[in-house]
Amino acid sequence: MTRPSEHRTDDLESAGESLGDRAAHAILEYREGRTDALSDLVREATPLLWHTVRAQGVDPQTADDVVQSTWAALVRHAHTISEPKAVLKWLLVTARRGAWETVRKGRDDVRRRTELPDDVAEGTATLPDAGPGPEEEVLRDERDRLLWAAVRRLPARCQELLRLVSLADRPDYRAISAAIGMPVGSIGATRGRCLAKLRAVLTEEGETSWT
Repeated sequence: MTRPSEHRTDDLESAGESLGDRAAHAILEYREGRTDALSDLVREATPLLWHTVRAQGVDPQTADDVVQSTWAALVRHAHTISEPKAVLKWLLVTARRGAWETVRKGRDDVRRRTELPDDVAEGTATLPDAGPGPEEEVLRDERDRLLWAAVRRLPARCQELLRLVSLADRPDYRAISAAIGMPVGSIGATRGRCLAKLRAVLTEEGETSWT
């Protein structure tokens, strides 16, 4: 698989339409039996998917596999995706979930290989639980629910930008620019304004712990 760094970065820039628009066009063309547009989409969107997967803690070789699986999944579901304009987001979500599943399986393998504590004559040995307890998970889930409910109250442009930025620990502004058709130089300032609006919404709802 060709690594993202080998792609021309200017391929991600388009004067007229966003990468999301081209993804919608590609899936419609593919459904009609024309594959050229989908091949172009694979070439253009693979860097965005690859960096999204890598940001979840996946090594480069495994990231290649996850991205390939994501494209294979798109082909399998090409005729069942009801909204063509959602194709790019579908790809991003599928890639991110694939990365999470890979990380989870890796952790499970490590856990299975971990030696159990030696048997002791008295008492019962207990394996330490490094994960969050049930109470912490409930609080985290509720916090996430409130946050994304507030995001849905923002303008559509802010929602799209914040969702894409949240996909990676170190978001690739050039890839995001291609995905939503926003100049790279405007993303940071727009993100700041969107976050300010989000804080205002959360404050209005009494969620001052976010500010």
